[in-house]
Amino acid sequence: MTSEPTVLRTPDERFAGLPDYPFAPHYAEIPDVRFGPLRMHFVDEGPRDAPVVLMLHGEPTWSFLYRKIIPIVTAAGYRAVAPDFIGFGRSDKPSSRADYSYQGFVDWLRRFIKIEELQRITLVCQDWGGPIGLRVLSEMPDRFDAVVVANTLLPNCEPPPQGIVGWPGKVIENWIETCRNANDLQISEIVAGACLERPSAEILRGYDAPFPDASYKSAALQITCCIPVTQDMPGVAENRRAWEVLERFDRPFLTAFSDRDPSTKPWEAVFRNRVPGAVSQPHVEIAGGGHFLQEEQGPVLARHLVDLLDRLYR
Repeated sequence: MTSEPTVLRTPDERFAGLPDYPFAPHYAEIPDVRFGPLRMHFVDEGPRDAPVVLMLHGEPTWSFLYRKIIPIVTAAGYRAVAPDFIGFGRSDKPSSRADYSYQGFVDWLRRFIKIEELQRITLVCQDWGGPIGLRVLSEMPDRFDAVVVANTLLPNCEPPPQGIVGWPGKVIENWIETCRNANDLQISEIVAGACLERPSAEILRGYDAPFPDASYKSAALQITCCIPVTQDMPGVAENRRAWEVLERFDRPFLTAFSDRDPSTKPWEAVFRNRVPGAVSQPHVEIAGGGHFLQEEQGPVLARHLVDLLDRLYR
């Protein structure tokens, strides 16, 4: 007898009083053939008729990661939309690792953009927000006006110049192996370990907030195992097709990687060399940031983002 799929929802009180995160919650009902509607949380700040900045987190974070950037974007007159992927943040969390796949995350995000009728989008993506967001862009490119990639990748298992030497490398290989064999993760310690300076206990509590116990962490455990690191894995062919779209994408495409990211830095040059929209952009290397540069250098990243938006719309 097959049991009914279980979907968990983090209690609201876990999110009370988080530092610098005063944003009212918004929810979209995302259709799913297995679970029925899944509730997807998102921050939505700024003028509703303004160009949209779609901010995508990675693993194991959530929209809390963008709390320093959102007010700067809205103060400049733009609309900031920061969703939590299904399984993360305030969004619903299917309880089994088998409930998650790379394609599933892409499908959920694409449905969210359609439901919320987002247009004139500038995509900002980091970590797994890149592979998910860039795949969606490749399927609906007319909705996107610009891109800012920051400490992210779009793996394709191809040699240079299409890909990078030595992919995936020991850092990512070890991280995948850790997640594959684990049944729990210390979420805040993962964030702290990838920062150059340890965040305060209060901030680390914010990263732990969505996950009362290990049963809520199936997405955080599984998403890394979905990275296509060999040519026979699901997602490689789709990523290569996405690259074909990116090789025709001539709208602004800015790289804003940090100087101290140990895992994604080599992809910076691939984006700059393969995407036409990256030509002549004022690309930036952000000093003093580890992997989670939004946490450590959020205002700096926000200023470069707003500069791009002003060049594009004003």
